[in-house]
Amino acid sequence: MPELTAWAWAALTLGALVVGLSKAALPGGGTLAAALFALALPAKASTGTLLVLLILGDLFAVWAYRRHADLAVLRRLVPTVLGGVVLGALFMAMASDALVRRIIAVILLALIAVTLWRRYGPGSHARAEAGGRPRRGAAAVYGALGGFTTMVANAGGPVMSMYFLAMRLEVWAFLGTSAWFFFVVNLVKVPFSVGLGLITADSLAINAVLAPVVIVGALAGRRLAAHMDQAVFEKLVIALTLVSAVNMLL
Repeated sequence: MPELTAWAWAALTLGALVVGLSKAALPGGGTLAAALFALALPAKASTGTLLVLLILGDLFAVWAYRRHADLAVLRRLVPTVLGGVVLGALFMAMASDALVRRIIAVILLALIAVTLWRRYGPGSHARAEAGGRPRRGAAAVYGALGGFTTMVANAGGPVMSMYFLAMRLEVWAFLGTSAWFFFVVNLVKVPFSVGLGLITADSLAINAVLAPVVIVGALAGRRLAAHMDQAVFEKLVIALTLVSAVNMLL
C-alpha cells in the first residue's frame, strides 16, 4: 500500500464518494473527483487510480438505469469517441499536466457558452418549439471532444453532459445513456492506461480501499435521482460543469 498522508486519504475518500454520486445522479460532478485525486496523487498517476473506480461506478449505473438508455444517441457517438480516445492517449504521452488541464477547461467553458446560448440566446424559443436538438454533425464534435478529454483527464463527463442536455434527454434517459456511454468508453481506456503505466499495483491497492465508498455514493445517488426535478437536474449539471471548468483553469 502506498504511503499517503491523512489529508491525501481524506481527499481520495471524498473523491470516491463523488464518483458514486456522479454516476448515479449528478453527471458532470466527476471532474470534481478528478481534481480531488489530482490533489492527493501525482496528476497523471491519479487518472489511472480514478479510472478503475469510475468503472466500478459505471457498473452500478448501468445496472440501475439499464432500461433507459437512448441507443440511437449512443450509435452516433461511437466512431468519433474512439478517435478522440486515441488522440487523447497520444497527447497524454507528450503534454504536461498543466497544459492538459487548461485545454480541457477552455473546451468546457466553450461548451457551456454554446449550451446557454442555445437555451436562452436569440432564437432559443424557436429552437425549443422545433425540438431544440443540435444537428447530426454535433455528435461528431462532442464525441471527439468527449473521447479526448476522458482519456487525458477522466474529464469527459462534463463534455458529454453538455451534449445530452443539448439533446434534451429527460432525467432517466440522460442517466441511462450516460451510464452505458462511459461504461464502454472507460473499458476502452484500460489498455491505454496500462500501457502508459497509469494503472499499477499501487493504484489497485488504493482502489481496493476506496471501492466501498464508491458503492455508498452510488446508492445515495440512486435515491437522489428518484426525486430529481428535470429543471433542477439540468441546472445542477450546468453548475457542476462550470465549477469543474473554472477549477481546472485556475
